[in-house]
Formats: sequence, C-alpha cells, structure tokens
Amino acid sequence: MGLLEGRRAVVTGGGSGIGRATCLRFAAEGAGVAVLDIDGDSAQATAKEVDGFGAAVDVTDAEALRVAVDAAAVQLGGVSILVNNAGGSTMVGLADWDPEEWDRIVRLNLTGVFNGMRAGVPHLLAGGGGAVVNTASISATRPSAGETPYSAAKAGVIALTASAALEYGPVIRVNAVAPGMIRTNLTRPLLEIVPDADAHYARMTPAARVGEPEDVADVMVFLCSDLARFITGQTIVVDGGMTLHGAGVDGLFDRFFRGGHPHQR
Repeated sequence: MGLLEGRRAVVTGGGSGIGRATCLRFAAEGAGVAVLDIDGDSAQATAKEVDGFGAAVDVTDAEALRVAVDAAAVQLGGVSILVNNAGGSTMVGLADWDPEEWDRIVRLNLTGVFNGMRAGVPHLLAGGGGAVVNTASISATRPSAGETPYSAAKAGVIALTASAALEYGPVIRVNAVAPGMIRTNLTRPLLEIVPDADAHYARMTPAARVGEPEDVADVMVFLCSDLARFITGQTIVVDGGMTLHGAGVDGLFDRFFRGGHPHQR
C-alpha cells in the first residue's frame, strides 16, 4: 500500500517541473490527483499520465480557481491534500519595478496561494481534514539582488503557512517547502547562461549537484503522508545545503539580468 493510498490531491502548477513531479509521485503512492495549471495542455498531459483530472486555471483569478477546485473535488470524490505550487518571477532592480509587474508577481506567488487555500480548505474540512503544502523558495529565507517582489511574496507564503497551521490545526496540517536550484523549465535559462552550470552548482552545493523536481516531490509526499503526522507550520528547505553559504542566483542580477529577464522558481 502506498503512503497516500486513498488520498485525493489538488496540485496547482501541476503541468510541469516540481508540480508535475509531485503529481506523478502522489499517484505512485496511491492518491487520486487533480492537475491545475495555467497551461491547459500541460495540465491535461500530466492528468493523462496519472489517470487524473486536469484543468486550465490562473491562480490569480480567485473565482476561477474556486470553480476549478470545486470541479476537482467532484471528480475525485473530495479533497484531502492541497499543494499550492504555481509561481514564477523575473529579475529587475528594486526601484525599476513597474508597479503593475510588482503587483503581478505578488499576486502570482502570494495571493495565488491564498486563493488556493480559500478554494481548497473548505473541501478538506468537509472531508474531515488533511494536509496542505505551499511552495515557498530559498529566496524567502536567503534573498538575492534583483528578486525583491518574488522574495517578499515567498516570505509571505512562509508566514501564511504558519498562520494557517495555527488556525486549522489539528484538523489540517499546513507546511511549506522552500526549493533551491531545481532543474525545471523556469530555471533552464539560468542554467544555460551560467558557464559550466552543473559544475558550478556542484561546487557550491554540499550535495554536489543541481536539484531535480523529484527531490522536492519526495518531500511533498512525506509532508502529506502520516509519516509527517506531528509536523505542521514548518518550512522545509530542499536545496542540497546550498544556502549554508550562499544562494543559487547570487551575483546573477549584476552579471546578466539588469533590465529584467525570465527568472526562476
């Protein structure tokens, strides 16, 4: 029997990267899975892989997300796991952020998590409880230059997680993960511009490699399983030890990103 046998999970940002890996691992451990993603094609593709439910939705649209989670609950027969994973950013100097772009980044990375909890928590309560995992970032705990709204929003996710754990315990456990440099579509541009990226990150990471989405997905499984039954309100850093002495994007803003280019989650 799998660690999540009989559980029913909703994963935002589930069409690629960490979200997709999490959906695959959840299904392998026996959970029914609903895949939500702003890219409907990737959501459906992942849903097909896990024999689950897929839907296109923008997490910054509170009503659309509520409708999607309600539909997922109908398809799955309830919700007992909620993973708020959707996010992303760019790199710009603090005083150079356009206010609308600042708002977009904060809405995506922080308000999107609130919207997900607002949509999902009633279903968890109706089913007698469960587990929530929110995706934060090492940028919340060890910010680098050029990522101010992203870092601030992800720090907000950590605070939101702790507050929710206080409000909903012991019925719902609420935790967060803070990934480091993980090899996804969002980090690929960074890995491509850093000379000898794999060797570089091997040198600066005690685990001696770039992380893979499965490294985070396995922690998601743990936090949503009964193995983590006495863990709530916590943020688990999954970075191979990188932030013991730095962060994956330190110095990149000055070298490559002045003016704003795609950034990482």
